[in-house]
Formats: sequence, structure tokens, C-alpha cells
Amino acid sequence: MTPVPPPAVELSADQARRIALRAQGFLGAPDRRAGVPGVLRHLGAVQLDTISVLARSHELIPYARLGSVGRDTVERAYWSGGRAFEYWSHAACILPVEEWPHFAFRRRGYRSRPHWSHELPDGAYARVIEQLRAEGPLTATELGGAKNGGEWWDWSASKVAVERALMYGEVVCTERRGWKRVYDLAERAIDDKLLGEDLSDAECLRRLVVLAARSLGVGTRADIADYHRLKGEEFDAVVADSGLVPVSVEGWSKPAWADPEALVSEPRGRHRTTLLSPFDSLIWERARTERVFGFTHRLEAYVPKQKRIHGYFAMPLLAGGRLQGRVDPAREGTTLIARQASLAGPKAVAPMARALVEAAAWVGCTDVRLERVEAPELREPLRAEIGRALRESYR
Repeated sequence: MTPVPPPAVELSADQARRIALRAQGFLGAPDRRAGVPGVLRHLGAVQLDTISVLARSHELIPYARLGSVGRDTVERAYWSGGRAFEYWSHAACILPVEEWPHFAFRRRGYRSRPHWSHELPDGAYARVIEQLRAEGPLTATELGGAKNGGEWWDWSASKVAVERALMYGEVVCTERRGWKRVYDLAERAIDDKLLGEDLSDAECLRRLVVLAARSLGVGTRADIADYHRLKGEEFDAVVADSGLVPVSVEGWSKPAWADPEALVSEPRGRHRTTLLSPFDSLIWERARTERVFGFTHRLEAYVPKQKRIHGYFAMPLLAGGRLQGRVDPAREGTTLIARQASLAGPKAVAPMARALVEAAAWVGCTDVRLERVEAPELREPLRAEIGRALRESYR
């Protein structure tokens, strides 16, 4: 690990929390003119996931920052006009197209160490490339079928080939259609100037470290490296030349770095009250969430039902710049159901009610039904506050 220079700046825990909130777009007035593309550029990556409860996570991310932007508007903003592409970052993510050159190190890495043991029949890879060249953007189904008929991982040769081409950068995912990836040739989908940029691994890594720090505001080595799933040693190799400012943060046991722009002014402004997707980049990394917010967050969708504590898709409540509870939502017709809610205390009742009613309206629900509340004494106040918020929303 690279020796860490003495910190140039000392931050209180509260300053670090507010810097993180501003960097993620939750403190201060949102840039509505930039809209969803602005959110994507600001965050640098928006994670995709198959789970859809209120909406899919990539829709919830701009909603949490901008409010009730239309869901169709969100999809168009991501995929129209060549603004974005899908690739492996923190996970499968939507990325601003201008960052295409900075993932060259990862594309080269995939080429040098093939990711799967899948054997491809002779000519299968070339056939997929030629079919895309001849027919234009296609899904795996249109390329000949995604599966062989077995279990979900039993991919067809054409699916293996096109996914391998995606990892290598010869093919690009330019949109999702009915949740299926739509593939096109990189030579056709990516602007020639971006396609022609030939950056070294060090240049790519330095850019991604800078972007991650900008999106986080302040973070430890692990925080910043994890944002685009870099290795610790990759962070070490470039941080000295990144321009990031070494800082110490009250209560943080490890060294940290800040985006220099984040230190120019004190974070001030209006706090957003909203429900967060479990895949929101504000709370991606569990250790960071606990350190910054004193809040333990874990997605339980992949935990056996009998072992879940907070529910299948528990969404943390952000209010007043703090995580003040969580709710496991569901939809039944035009009713949003709060299957299980937990609150940090009585002061979280009104924010939770507002967040539930706003989310309900966004997804086309006209009512909110409350089921279980972990603190029984807060159930009736929350129910009453939801009723009040619903009446106000119809005025």
C-alpha cells in the first residue's frame, strides 16, 4: 500500500456526512435543467438490477434526487441520443458514454483472462459479430436465443459469444428493451472520437478514482476503490497523481481523501426527504453507510424469507440528511403497501408518511396501506400522518 501523506484537512463527522450528501445530490437544490442525464453524469454510474417493487432501481435513483420525474422520461434520458452505455462498473451499470475510454483497462483485462469456462463452437463469435453488422442492434433472442433450454445459466452459444464481445468492447449494450439487453457494434454505437481514444491503464484508473471521489465527496481507500470496483492496489498506484486531498475525519479509523471541489465551500441547502433504493450509490457500501450514517443496511431479497429482518426490498428513509428508518414496500393495484416499517423515533413519522405518499403517487397509486410497524406505539401516529399526507396530495 502506498504511504499516506499527513492529512491536509480535518473534517468533523458531520461535515463528512454533509459533503457525502451533497456529492450524491441530496443536499442543495437539484439541477432540474440537467435532469436525468445530469444525475447520471453527477453520479458517474447508476446500478441496474432485475428486482422491481415500486420500480426498477435505475428509475428510483433519479426519482430520489429529482422527485416525480416520469418513468418513461427516465428511460428515454438514459438510452436515447447515445448518452449512455451499459458495462461492468460497481456492478452492471448505466454509464455516461463519455466515460467509454476510461473502461479500456477493464476491457483489456477481460481479454487477457477469459471470464468463463464456456466453450464456444468454432465460428460462433464471428457469426454474432457479422449478424450485428448485417442486421443492426439485436437482443440475444434475436441473435438466435439466449438459452439452451436448461437452467438459467445454460446460455446458448450466441448468448455466450455476444456477452464475451460485450466484455471485450467489440459490442456495446445501448439500451434495455423489456429488460433484455440490446447489443450493437461498438464501431457503430460509440462516437469515433471516443472509440479512438487509446488510454493506458494508469490513465483509466486515475480518471475513475477521481470520478469516484467526486461522486462520494470524501471516502476511504476502500470507499473510493469500491465505487467502480477497482482493486486497492489499483487505487494506490494512481492516488498520488489524482489531485485528491488527504483528510482525516472524526471517528474514521482509516485515512481518507476528498474531492478538492468538495472542500471549497460548506455543504448547505435543502435536504431531500425520500425513500432510497437498496442499490442507491449513497448506500452501496455497507461499512461506509455504517460509518457515515450510523445505519446498518443490508439487502435481504437474496436472504431466505424466514431469516429476513426488515423485508424483501427494504428501502431506507432519508430525511434531514440522516437515515431515519426503512420500509419494505409492495404494490397491490392502486395501493402502495408498507408491509413493514421501522422508524428511528417519533420525529421520523412525518417524513416517512410524506415519502410513502410521494412514492405512491409517482408509481400511480392513490392509496397507502400500513401493515406492520416495528415500534407499536408509532403505528397509529404513522397511519394518521399518512392519511393527512394523502388528503393534502389531493387538494
